[in-house]
Amino acid sequence: MIMHVITNYTAKAGAEAMLSRLLRVSMEPALVVSLIDISDSNRWLEGGSIRYVPLQLQSVAGAVPAIVRLSQLIAKERPRVVLCWMYHAMIAGVLAARLSGHRVPVFWNVRQSLDDPSALSWNTRQAVRLARRLSRLPDGIIFNSARAMEHHRNFGFRNDNMEVIPNGFEPVAVQPACRKPEVFGIAARLHRQKDHGTFFRAAAMVHQRHPATRFLAVGAGLRDDNEMVRSMMAESGLPDSAIMLRGEVADMDAFYRSIDVLVLSSRTEGFPNVVAEAMSYGRPVVTTDVGEAAAVVGDTGLVVPPGNPNALAEGMCRMLDIDFPGYVDLSTAARRRVDENYSLPQVVRRYDTFIGHG
Repeated sequence: MIMHVITNYTAKAGAEAMLSRLLRVSMEPALVVSLIDISDSNRWLEGGSIRYVPLQLQSVAGAVPAIVRLSQLIAKERPRVVLCWMYHAMIAGVLAARLSGHRVPVFWNVRQSLDDPSALSWNTRQAVRLARRLSRLPDGIIFNSARAMEHHRNFGFRNDNMEVIPNGFEPVAVQPACRKPEVFGIAARLHRQKDHGTFFRAAAMVHQRHPATRFLAVGAGLRDDNEMVRSMMAESGLPDSAIMLRGEVADMDAFYRSIDVLVLSSRTEGFPNVVAEAMSYGRPVVTTDVGEAAAVVGDTGLVVPPGNPNALAEGMCRMLDIDFPGYVDLSTAARRRVDENYSLPQVVRRYDTFIGHG
């Protein structure tokens, strides 16, 4: 049995989505331990060989009791391996395994680059510093992007067994493109790391030049009744009529099918799931040069500097200016690139090889 330890399993962001994919295709029983909580939507595999345990950690004061409880779970369940997702879980997992008295291999799974550490929360920055001091303890460290591994090495992470394993994706059935780009979409929770302010300013510039263009934004916090969002939109000059704010959505399939181009405006990322997911639907991407985004996109989309609304707007306008055959070519190339380089079976095999077969 493999034990997955994750900081929080309530959302459907990159780490949570990749963990869910691994659980779905794995033949090995698993116990998922979340330091904070587990949402009902992430419990859909519960039963049979998959079990879930939330530790309900709510504050820094509860960290030590949570680590003790995790060590007791390790001692009781005696997993063959512990795989820790994200910084706080990495720290808790390696310490709990030491306390458990059960000799178990512990692997870390880093899901973040350090393009712009100031975009991370204070709490996360402190966790990165502590993880650096403990980085020799795990039996190995997985990074979901080459840039993430480079950044963490430069920051001082030291381990003799480190490897890049990208996210994996399953093929989807899509119809060939039937129109030139008209709708740009962004899928990201409202967080300074995602830099929605730059996206709104860029969208306003694009709308001034191409008034028929429309935008669709999904992600936690991206709603009409959010005052922060309303303020950013007003400051950017983007009219309400040009954008739909849908908030967090369960049906991402419908989102990808309703847009023509995905936009990523982030200041920092690891391996942005939404980029490869959009490409698997044949949607080209305009992305900032963060994390593994540029490597994933390759020559099937456009890459611009982060924090630069003018460059992001120019990238979107270039997409609008291509003719229909050119857009079809980009769409086909984007889908093929994901199929050839980021297929889920390939990625699962690499996980199995790195942490050892059950």
